[in-house]
Parts: sequence; structure tokens; C-alpha cells
Amino acid sequence: MRINLGYVALIMLLPLKIYGQQTLSADELFVKARTAAFDNKDYPTSITLAKQALEKAPNYTDISIFLGRIYTWNKDLKSARSVFDELGKRDVRDEDYFIAYASLEYWNDQYPKAIEILDKGLSYHPQSEGLWLLKAKVYYANKQYIESEKAVKTILTINPKNTEANSLAVKINDLTSKNAVSITYNYSHFDKQFDDDWHLVGVSYKRITPIGSVILRGNYANKFAQNGTQIELEAYPRLSKTFYLYVGGGYSNDVGLFPKYRTGVSLNANLPHSFEAEIGYRQLYFSNSIWMYTAAVGKYYKNFWFNLRTYITPDNKNISHSYTATVRYYTKSAQDYFAFQIGTGISPEESRNNLLENETYKLKTFKVGAEYNFSVKRNLFSLGAMYYNQEYLPNTTGSQFDITLGYTRKF
Repeated sequence: MRINLGYVALIMLLPLKIYGQQTLSADELFVKARTAAFDNKDYPTSITLAKQALEKAPNYTDISIFLGRIYTWNKDLKSARSVFDELGKRDVRDEDYFIAYASLEYWNDQYPKAIEILDKGLSYHPQSEGLWLLKAKVYYANKQYIESEKAVKTILTINPKNTEANSLAVKINDLTSKNAVSITYNYSHFDKQFDDDWHLVGVSYKRITPIGSVILRGNYANKFAQNGTQIELEAYPRLSKTFYLYVGGGYSNDVGLFPKYRTGVSLNANLPHSFEAEIGYRQLYFSNSIWMYTAAVGKYYKNFWFNLRTYITPDNKNISHSYTATVRYYTKSAQDYFAFQIGTGISPEESRNNLLENETYKLKTFKVGAEYNFSVKRNLFSLGAMYYNQEYLPNTTGSQFDITLGYTRKF
């Protein structure tokens, strides 16, 4: 009888292979479980490996917390809660345990339960940025904006450079008070282009509604030694946790000082990793319509906010471009910051946008400026200055100096 030596060798080695797998340590199995979950997204295999590790080390807390997380990601909520409840009975006090368990309840809209878990965790880890941040997110999702703001302020007291906390603080800023009244004053001086200085005063009322904020604004201008008024209405309806709209319009009977009417719509997105983006249009009508298309991207990093915005204005002959870069440095809250701005071109958001009627938006413009905002309880103050070097005629430039003052009262 002929014997297949390869087959015999395989049979002899198979027990050794099985034995080798059985003798993997809990740590080695844990590593394999993490690889299966994070690299391969193979949650069933990861769960099996984690269970094998716990058979070898039943009190290995990190593996139990990991298993609860994997059950959560695999949408097996009953098993996940069973793991976390068992850890609770063992009086586990690890920070990761409270974050993992509260995240499960937060992601499944069980906000009171999530807060209960986080409060217990904070009793053991009062300086935990992770626990405070998750608490702020839970309150924000449950529309408890004042409580969310308190949690964010605690984080920023612990670490003013916490990127996510600064990003969330800005989102909460407009939601903690239902009403706000503002007044702004803008002064413009020209060295060559115009003989008379410009004055613009704006008064606005802002109301927070269940679907987003609405702003009614009235503007008074003194330009070219003439007076004029404008009325504007803006809204920021929320579409989802990620998306919201900007919708705005304005009307004036004093064409030349203001556009006859203006409209604008933008889609805004709050993106992962503290990014944000916007795309939309602005339209100004004097004797003809000027259409501008805008796009912007922003990023929070520690207590900085970076933003780059462009306006593109096409016509029959060419395309005009405007670019503005803005950097903000937040000091203690979303209302307290220094800002620096530099750019080219004219923006329809600026008070000088009536210049667009004569197509000066196609000429070269350079601008640079700074702003300081600070708060005293519910009173907000702002001071800004901007310098423009404007080509108001082909190959002819002049300078413009702007100063802007603002005050807002929230209630």
C-alpha cells in the first residue's frame, strides 16, 4: 500500500496548529480582535475573538469595554447593554467605560440615561474632557442648549484649545437666547474716489424658532451726501443635524445707495472632524441683475477657526473672482475672539456693495482688516477696521478705510 507522505505530515501538524491557536494569550487575542474590528470591519469575528480572550481573563476590563463597543457598532444593543451592566455591577470606574456606555445611549436617543451615566463617570473623573464633551453633545442633541453651553464652558476652562468644544460653542451660541437686538455702525472714508464719507447704520431683531433663526433688519445709509433705507429678512432653517440653509432677501426704494432688491440662498454643512462647508448664490438687482456664486470651507483647530470663501461672477465676456481668508482666535467663548481678514475682490456681503452697479467688481481690489469681539454677560460688543485698495477706474486706484462698531443684547 502506497502512503501519501504529504497527507500524513498535514495530519501530524494539524493538532499543533490547533494547539497553537488555543494557547494564544488574552492580550494576543485582544490584538486580533481589534484588527478584525478596525482594519477589516469584521465585527462578528472580532466579537468571537474578544469572547475567547475573556474566557482566559474574565476580569480584563479593557476587553469587556471593547466587546461592548463592538456589540454597539454591530447594532446588537441588548448584548452591548448586558456587557456594560455587568461592568457596572463590578463597580468599574474606568473613564472609557463611561464614555462607551453613554455613547451607546446617546447614539440611540436615550438622552436621560446617557446623562445619568456621564454624571456618574464625572464623579470619578471631574476633569475628563471626553466625558464633558459627550455630555455637551447629548444636551445639544436633546435641545437643552443652556445645559450644553455650561458643559462646553467647563471643557474650555479645562482646555481652551479643545477643537470640538470650540466648534460646538459656536453652534450653541445662537441657540441659548431666543431673542437678540443688534445695532451696527459702519464709517467709510475715501482718499480719492468720493468726496463725502459714508455712514451706514443697521438695526436688527433676531428670533430663534424651532426650525432655526430668523433675522429682520433695517438699514439706513448716507452715501454721496444722500440718504436711503433698506429692509432685509434672513433665515437659517435647519434641515438635519448636518445641513442647514441660509435664505435671505432685501428691498430698497433708494437704488444707488442700495440695490433695488437682493436675494441669496446657501446650503451649509457641519462636517466631521470640525469642518464646515457652504455653497450657494447671491443676486443683486439695480437696473440689471448681478449673479454671484459662492463657496466656502471652514475648519476649527483648537481655539482657531479658519475660513476661505470665494465669489464668482460670470458675464458674457469674462468671470470675476473674489477671495477672502479669515482667521479667528477664540479667547473664552464663542462671543469672544480676535479675527484677521485678507482678500481680493468685492463681496456682496459688504456695505459697499452698491459699487457693483457700475461693474467695478471686475476691477482689482485688495483688502485687509481685523476685528475684536467680546462679551459681558448677555451684552456683546464688536470693533472692526478694514483697509481697501480699490481700482475704481481702469489703472486708477484709491484707498478706503472702514471702521465698524457693533452692540448686541441677548434676552
